[in-house]
Amino acid sequence: MQQHTSGADTRAVHAGRSDLTALGVHVPPIDLSSTYPLPDVEAGGAAYDQMAGGGVREEGQTAVYQRLWSPGVARFEEALAELEGGEAGIAFASGMAALSAVLLACVGAGTPHVVAVRPLYGGSDHLLATGLLGTRVTWTDVQGISTAIEADTGLVLVETPANPTLDLVDLRAVAAAAGDVPVMVDNTFATPVLQRPLELGASLVLHSVTKFLAGHGDVLAGAVVTSETWARRIRPVRAVTGAVLHPLAAYLAHRGLQTLPLRVRAQQESARQVAQWLAQHEEVERVLYPGLPDGDPQGLVGSQMSGPGAVLAFDLGSYDRAARVASAVGLITHAVSLGGVDSLIQHPAALTHRPVADGAKPGEGILRLSVGLEDLADLLADLDQALLTAAVMSPRALSHSG
Repeated sequence: MQQHTSGADTRAVHAGRSDLTALGVHVPPIDLSSTYPLPDVEAGGAAYDQMAGGGVREEGQTAVYQRLWSPGVARFEEALAELEGGEAGIAFASGMAALSAVLLACVGAGTPHVVAVRPLYGGSDHLLATGLLGTRVTWTDVQGISTAIEADTGLVLVETPANPTLDLVDLRAVAAAAGDVPVMVDNTFATPVLQRPLELGASLVLHSVTKFLAGHGDVLAGAVVTSETWARRIRPVRAVTGAVLHPLAAYLAHRGLQTLPLRVRAQQESARQVAQWLAQHEEVERVLYPGLPDGDPQGLVGSQMSGPGAVLAFDLGSYDRAARVASAVGLITHAVSLGGVDSLIQHPAALTHRPVADGAKPGEGILRLSVGLEDLADLLADLDQALLTAAVMSPRALSHSG
């Protein structure tokens, strides 16, 4: 069997497709079966024990039930693991389901303490802060990781680039500080096109597949890429909680991977230019983006990441100004989420990071912009008219006009 390992574009196109020739098809088939025939009671029971216990289905073995295994989901898992350079991928119904499974695996192992570096995605932050799954969390920065680790610490969690401030975290430094404690990195913003955390010392990589990986705003999914040892701890949690990815969503996510490198590079190039333009705009106070001179103080773009990515944030100084700009865009969609082919803008403090503790919330004047594949001139024109419209509508401007 020919192995396609020459580059990211080749891997993205061919990963997870190794069985198609033998099947006599060119694109992955969609198997929607919720249950599978059993050759006999003993074989069915043995297959159930193997997969529910964390193993994978062997060739010729019954899959028993979709909650345990599905061929389309398995193809997507194989493809994503290859892109991230991991041994195993485990796909879930959402990114939050993926994170929950890892946390429950830690709780089940008697290591419920998590050391986490803010900022994180608001849902991740909230889940840890509430202790809903039986975890305890210590919030710290990279310098405080080693002292925050306790006897029952099961995980160090970081996100880089961070949501929504685009802060970069030095993953080699995190891994060194964590020592023997596994590090999980939320790689949603960077994707394996720009960053491969497992090569930098991480043990687990977390993705909201909904975003760049699927890439078209029509899939809700999550995934973890890790070692087979960790996968055997996580798969039983997925099986018993039922947080499995639907086969149709897996098909769409796998299809999204094939154009991932092309999309990320094109969106990143536009994001660079949008960030530079916003940084010069008189209505914008500051721009948060690793591709700007002051956005990467540690010099991680070029060493840890191959590029700054396609998401940026900009500060308008107040909630009112930010809310007016978000409501004034026309081409850009005012909506949560990111990583799709169309550009999205949203107010993190009021939406994605609404449940985050006040002291850890992003600034009230910050908007997050996920840059899509539209023509750059059209994006800049829409942002310009929104910024100028919001300025005209401001209480100060209205009072002067009266």
